[in-house]
Amino acid sequence: MPQRSSLFARFKDRPLWQRIVLILIGLLLLPYLFILLYVLPFVHPVSTLMLRDVVTFQGYDRRWVPLDQIAPVLVKSVLVSEDGQFCFHGGVDWGEMRMLVQETLQGKSTRGGSTIPMQTVKNLFLWNSRSFVRKTLELPLAVSASFVWPKRRMMEIYLNVAEWGPGIYGIEAAARYHFKVPASKLTARQAALLAVSLPNPIDRVASKPGRGLSQLASLIQRRARNADEYIKCLYD
Repeated sequence: MPQRSSLFARFKDRPLWQRIVLILIGLLLLPYLFILLYVLPFVHPVSTLMLRDVVTFQGYDRRWVPLDQIAPVLVKSVLVSEDGQFCFHGGVDWGEMRMLVQETLQGKSTRGGSTIPMQTVKNLFLWNSRSFVRKTLELPLAVSASFVWPKRRMMEIYLNVAEWGPGIYGIEAAARYHFKVPASKLTARQAALLAVSLPNPIDRVASKPGRGLSQLASLIQRRARNADEYIKCLYD
């Protein structure tokens, strides 16, 4: 206790700017401690959007399920839709990232370029709006999480924190909300619709697809049929 008091006293005695810098450094390092904690399979992380819903008294529906209780066709659909190289990169698809930077410099970028690890750490630790600051924080977090978590754990966390509608988080809540079935019973069509709704689940409603969303889902459904090679790191 005296040592803790001494540390606190030394902190209080520092100039204000130094205290602010130390607090900011602590906040930047905190997600890396959570990454180490979240490797434990019995820990069920929550996203910043879930925390927002709690703080604003909106509430949310999230029912954690292990990867083995999620239909493989859903995993295939999400992979081919969101991150086809998931099993082969270390958190960031650097080839895709270089293309994105080039297109951005040319003023014609329309893609996010985010891998599933990048989306996962964004959901867990950062915020939604696009910005250079968020991307700068996101990249080292994605690489660190990919180094610490096995691929199965990464996918399990992602599918359990992703947003699929207002207050609907995780694939189990999404499957029941949109299609009245558990995640383990999703059909190929339902899985494709849920996958293509991920980039904007508020406007893209999986259970009420418009013509464009239906066509995109049909494309993902066809690709998912031949995606066994892309999910070997999850099921071998």
